[in-house]
Amino acid sequence: MRFRKVYRIGDEKMIKAVIFDWGGVLIENPAKMMIQRFAASLGVTDEALNNAYRNFMREFQTGRLSEEKLWEKLCRELNVSKPYSSSLWGEVFAQAYHPRTEMFLLASALKEKGYTVGLLSNCEMRAMEFFQQQHYNMFDVTVFSCAEGTWKPEKDIYQIALQRLDVEPQETVFIDDRKDFLEGAQKLGIYTILFNSSSQVKEELEHYLSVKA
Repeated sequence: MRFRKVYRIGDEKMIKAVIFDWGGVLIENPAKMMIQRFAASLGVTDEALNNAYRNFMREFQTGRLSEEKLWEKLCRELNVSKPYSSSLWGEVFAQAYHPRTEMFLLASALKEKGYTVGLLSNCEMRAMEFFQQQHYNMFDVTVFSCAEGTWKPEKDIYQIALQRLDVEPQETVFIDDRKDFLEGAQKLGIYTILFNSSSQVKEELEHYLSVKA
């Protein structure tokens, strides 16, 4: 698939940037597998672990809670012993990491054609560190909730992404697999695509970018 920067939406500005979500778009969502592995490690049910984690998720994903403190709080709530490894989150995340090759190729193709390419993710410090170790070169800007102290769908995190990409909302398309995160972007005037499949995303991008050469 080839891209050319010629498409305008009515009389509005040309699209200059495409922002990708990470978990659920560029990679298969690792959450289910991770919950299963953590629950097995702690000897509790998936449901119990997931319910307990929700109480601390925002703190953890916005960098206010370390992994060590997370396990302390979780295990206290679940009345179980702490896991064998203080870096269990990072270890399990790496095991659950399954990239969608077509989506990474899409990001690379956009960059090669001169679009600014960003990544915007709600994630934890261990996951961010894993991402950095992959040395992906197709992203001009990466914005992680754990490093910014805010997360999707709060407006601040989208504004951070726009500022670093040096684009206006009307010059930007954001791809995510969650409607509530897309709604947060839409409130600022960012165009959005709900991820269902790689082929569907490419087709919808044609509307914004006129991708057929």
